[in-house]
Amino acid sequence: MNKILYIGMFFFIIGHTSLFGQVKTEAVLVAKDTVKTNEIDPLTPAKAAFYSAILPGLGQAYNKKYWKIPIVYGAIGTSLYFYLDNNKKYQEYRDAYKRRLEGYSDDDYTYLDNSRLIAGQKFYQRNRDLSALFVVAFYALNIIDANVDAALLQFNVDENLSVRPVLYPNNVTLKTNVGLTFNYIF
Repeated sequence: MNKILYIGMFFFIIGHTSLFGQVKTEAVLVAKDTVKTNEIDPLTPAKAAFYSAILPGLGQAYNKKYWKIPIVYGAIGTSLYFYLDNNKKYQEYRDAYKRRLEGYSDDDYTYLDNSRLIAGQKFYQRNRDLSALFVVAFYALNIIDANVDAALLQFNVDENLSVRPVLYPNNVTLKTNVGLTFNYIF
């Protein structure tokens, strides 16, 4: 009997507290927007280009395209290596030719005559200048790549707008036709 009394009191208390716990409020129904909007920051391409101008590859890291950083440093580093190597060889040929004009013949290029030394100077000077041009070109390309990549990240490329190839049969000739469909889903 004692147990039944406790169980009855338990249900009575729970029943009354749930009645007092429910308060009537007026709810305003608001429809949620199902279209996701990507915030477009117009300064993102400029930031990426600025970062790449400060330190090559930093704009690619800002765009989270980390795989491009070794390509940037490989291109600039290789061009810089060839610039330094060609400059060194140019200076060696130039110094050897100057020493020849002064009357010395104790250089490493004793097997070459003066015309070959001049031709070697021109060859390495041209290659040095081309390598310097490549260093500047790859540096500029690094900045342009970061800028364009940051601008392209903001474009909407979802499934609602698509162009797909389609194969469909031709009922007259019974051959397969190829075409493109332009789909826009609202």
